[in-house]
Amino acid sequence: MAEIRRVTEDFSVAPQLQPEDMADAARRGFKLVINNRPDGEAPGQPTSHEMEAAAKAAGLHYQFIPVRGSPVLTDVDAMHHAVKHAHGPVLAFCRSGTRSIVTWSLGQLEKGDIGRDELVRLAHGAGYDLTAVLS
Repeated sequence: MAEIRRVTEDFSVAPQLQPEDMADAARRGFKLVINNRPDGEAPGQPTSHEMEAAAKAAGLHYQFIPVRGSPVLTDVDAMHHAVKHAHGPVLAFCRSGTRSIVTWSLGQLEKGDIGRDELVRLAHGAGYDLTAVLS
């Protein structure tokens, strides 16, 4: 399985996951997997349909919120809603994990759930620098 980077108690990000990673994600206690990577972005990348089938087979909920480039407001709102209404820990992924943490962070900031400085600190702890993104 790709390296999972814990951001908070209930939210983690990872680079590209594979269908066979879904059972491991369930064993690790995740309840929802969010795919932020658009289909067809790279050769050999599993489709959202394949990821959803594997997630459901592992007993996980699955959400497809493809982010193309920088997240737009609809991406941010969809991500915030999915995480807020998840029934347990969430694992979001994209190619490197960056789009996932950026999209999540923008939602947290926009809704006033977590302040900018705390988001930068949390992201740094997970290996991401959001200083410029959240300025």
